[in-house]
Amino acid sequence: MALSTEGRERSVAARRLVTAVTVAGLGCLATATALDWRTLALSPSGHVLLFTALVVVGELLPVRVRRGDGEEEITVSTPFAFTLLLTSGLAAASLALVLASLVADTARRKPLWKSLFNAAQFVLSMAAAAAVLHTAGLHMWRPHHDILAAELPVMVLAGAAFFLANNVLTGAAIALASGRPIIPFLRRDFLFQLGTTGVLLSLAPIVVAAADDTLLLVPLLVMPIAAVHKCASILMAKEHAALHDALTSLPNRTSFRGRVTEALGRAQRAGTATSTAVVLIDLDRFKEVNDTLGYGIGDLLLQQIGPRLAGVLRDTDTIARLGGDEFAVLLPDVTSEIVAMEIADRMLEALEQHFDLPEVVVDIDASIGIALAPAHGTDADVLMQRADVAMYLAKETRSGYQVYAADRDPYSPRHLSLLHDVRHALEADQFVLYYQPKAALGSGEIVGVEALLRWMHPELGVILPDRFIPLAERSGLSRPLTLFVLEQALRQLSEWRRAGIELRMAVNLTGRNLHDPSFPVDVARLLASSGLPADSLLLEITENSVMTDPNRVLGVLKALREMGVELALDDFGTGYSSLAYLKRLPVHELKIDKSFVMNMSGDESDAVIVRSTIGLARNLRLRVVAEGVEDKAAWDELVSLGCDVAQGYFLSRPVPPAQLTAWLGRQPAPAAKAKPPLRAVN
Repeated sequence: MALSTEGRERSVAARRLVTAVTVAGLGCLATATALDWRTLALSPSGHVLLFTALVVVGELLPVRVRRGDGEEEITVSTPFAFTLLLTSGLAAASLALVLASLVADTARRKPLWKSLFNAAQFVLSMAAAAAVLHTAGLHMWRPHHDILAAELPVMVLAGAAFFLANNVLTGAAIALASGRPIIPFLRRDFLFQLGTTGVLLSLAPIVVAAADDTLLLVPLLVMPIAAVHKCASILMAKEHAALHDALTSLPNRTSFRGRVTEALGRAQRAGTATSTAVVLIDLDRFKEVNDTLGYGIGDLLLQQIGPRLAGVLRDTDTIARLGGDEFAVLLPDVTSEIVAMEIADRMLEALEQHFDLPEVVVDIDASIGIALAPAHGTDADVLMQRADVAMYLAKETRSGYQVYAADRDPYSPRHLSLLHDVRHALEADQFVLYYQPKAALGSGEIVGVEALLRWMHPELGVILPDRFIPLAERSGLSRPLTLFVLEQALRQLSEWRRAGIELRMAVNLTGRNLHDPSFPVDVARLLASSGLPADSLLLEITENSVMTDPNRVLGVLKALREMGVELALDDFGTGYSSLAYLKRLPVHELKIDKSFVMNMSGDESDAVIVRSTIGLARNLRLRVVAEGVEDKAAWDELVSLGCDVAQGYFLSRPVPPAQLTAWLGRQPAPAAKAKPPLRAVN
């Protein structure tokens, strides 16, 4: 990702500060060593070696404390380094800190420039303390000398100088690198540092007093410090367990929510024009991995998700595991919605690469939902809930990722109000059926109609199904709505047949219908009450509704086919399926999606899809229906390709039953040639 101009300026400023501190610190170390070599040579070797060793151990064994978006290390080397300053001079203290810093940073595999910066800022901090001591005429502590009350303020001032220099140099570098204002960062960081480094510095006079009597007392002093270190480590381990996922070691839901809240607070205080994005990721078909390969392999796969995502994210981004196969990513300082979408694309590409697991290679897909602050909310819980809504929409549409949109949120106040109205509409008979005819391309004869539900809302007017069917599916109203449509459509079909109009009635099903094992029983009951043969009813299903749980859906479809009901695969080519599943589906008809039919005259790719689908249907001995036929050119082209049935505005828009009945009465007898019937009055 390219850095913005502001980001590049911050990076340059951080590098300049690090370089300046490193050069100044190393220069100070060389000067102190040159000026203080005699004092260093006269210091007791055992004394210097012991405290140098304690400084190194203190740097190697820090206590890790979680702060903000990451962790900070508190070392216990400070009182021992300060003791060296008081008893053996600046050179001894500086050399011990440089050695300890380089050893610890090398062990942690930090870059050399970071190690040199850490060492240099320690030297400069010690030099600040030494300057206070020198000004007060206290160059170094005299052996076998009791600490005088008048000398304690000098030691406190020297410790304060070390504390301030250390805090300012390190804090300024962190603030510049992370793009935060230096002064506010140092102000917020002050109390924490005072409670850690400041407290440790206060132990230095005690260490000096103990060492002045005998070095044998120093280990006794180390023991309580070690006990505090151990207790702190245990507490931090417990806190880490409470805030991190045990399997992946990623932050958990509680930790992630806290980090989102912190990021939103920083953005609000800074008043920047950038956004904070919350991204939720759900692994598709992960259940199949567990069921097929076992939970052990599934766990190994989950452990690889974090590192895979980290490879395409920034250092400032946070990856968390919320539970199961659901992950989350926090993207602070996102310049636009498009940038968040580009990052989502990269994450999808990373996850689509196969995972090498023991004795097996696994491929998975993912669905991603994105919500941005402040556009979609300014609260962590709201953003996570809206990213969750977008994620499930991405899963339903199989689009990979979706950005939250209020008009597609089933839990927004407007949709919740609409959901209440859906329940009332069923009771108040506000739903009506329109019908769109289908004609045989070979003769122009009207062979069937499709029943299409319309909601006559008393305030909003006519509402189409794509606005209320998703609400019905989520609220348990899908079944009563579908049964209403079936009952009304079969009643209308009975009236037409009694009038001598022979048609087949097509009705759309939802995914919920196909997962309901009692649905075939309902269909059989409604057919029996209507007195119509089963093959007069054609039920239309979509690829996506089948692919959510193919084995369960196949059982319902086979039961419907066995009773004689015909089945059609709707919107073919827009869903997610395979020819292997298509071969297993007990369908009689394929419906080519209107998006391909409407564009086939101007888009060769769409024309190829239409031709290929017709050829596929022929080979599978299925009827093929073209939706979206809007002009005579499309009609004639479909005739030449051998398509069976056409449906679209060239014949008629969906119209009420009385209007369609009158139109059907005006149609001539089937012609011998492929001519369309009279168009409806639209």
